[in-house]
Amino acid sequence: MTTTQTFPAPARARLSEWWQRRWVRIAAVVLVALIALGAPLNLTQYAVYQVTMMAAFAVAVLGLNIIMGYGGQVSLGQAAFLGLGAYVSAYGVTHGWNIVLVFVAACLVPAVVGWLVALAAARLRGLAIAMVTITLPIVGIPLARRFDEVTGGSGGLTVSFMQAPEWTGLATDQWRYYVVLAVTVAFFLLARNFLRGRMGRALAIVRDNESVALAMGVSPYRYKVLAFTVSALYGGCAGFLYLVGVQYVSPETLSFATSINILAAMVIGGSASILGSLLGGVYYVLVPFVAGQVNPSRAAMYSGIILLVILFVLPGGLTSLPRALRRLRRRRDDGPGTRSTAAAGPTDDGGTQTEASSQTERQQR
Repeated sequence: MTTTQTFPAPARARLSEWWQRRWVRIAAVVLVALIALGAPLNLTQYAVYQVTMMAAFAVAVLGLNIIMGYGGQVSLGQAAFLGLGAYVSAYGVTHGWNIVLVFVAACLVPAVVGWLVALAAARLRGLAIAMVTITLPIVGIPLARRFDEVTGGSGGLTVSFMQAPEWTGLATDQWRYYVVLAVTVAFFLLARNFLRGRMGRALAIVRDNESVALAMGVSPYRYKVLAFTVSALYGGCAGFLYLVGVQYVSPETLSFATSINILAAMVIGGSASILGSLLGGVYYVLVPFVAGQVNPSRAAMYSGIILLVILFVLPGGLTSLPRALRRLRRRRDDGPGTRSTAAAGPTDDGGTQTEASSQTERQQR
């Protein structure tokens, strides 16, 4: 008789099966939530500020990801919506508006501007639509400097709001962190539901093939406008969160360089990925900080080197790291030097296992 040996499942398969268990995923979410809630109580004031900025820019990256990663459209003007949201917030705070009204205005005003731009830009494609969006930060800076009665001119606006209530027992920086965290979590959940719902699926169809979308009764123009509007709304929300953390806004907030950095953060984190947007926010704040610690005079050069290395190793962004590791492990397992772990047993004709049978077993494993 043929001797058969049972091979244990690969460790990665067991890990995948283990992760599919509901209680494991719930426990992971609870653990992450506890770390996020306890972070400001165990970090320095500057570290709390850095994490606050990561959350704020993660919302900006997510907004850009909705239009580019999920919508397949080019947008180079996210910084304009972020800056507009920050300016609206600063204007509302200085004029004594209710904080809820300030937040709503900071989101809706950029959304309306994005909708108006999208009505014209959504009919364009490729470089044409890129040129339309690139004008937003270029035009925004002179306008912010010109209307100094509202924007503070070149000096910008400094505000002081979102002080910690006495009943919380928290420092002001900790309170601002929790406010930014709550808004960030809410907007990420909204984006998740939006992208997994009917509108998100229709947007994916438009991205993949507009002709197929038309055949299915999905209007590409309508969903492009929708994606632009939602992206601008997220940019305005990020502007409000930015002002909460920094308490200052200037024309440089709308700069084209900020748009490019947000775009780079989206690509590094992972296009068409909600988790990638979060990683992009971390990258946006953390990498320039680390590069500046190494050598402040060469921080930009080091940041560029890190960007190139990540893109060269992981073209799909940081979220593609697990897939890259699985491919690397598969190549290693299937390499010419791999030995079969099967014990050679007698065959039907009294011989031993052949090399072909060993290769078949390796493929099955």
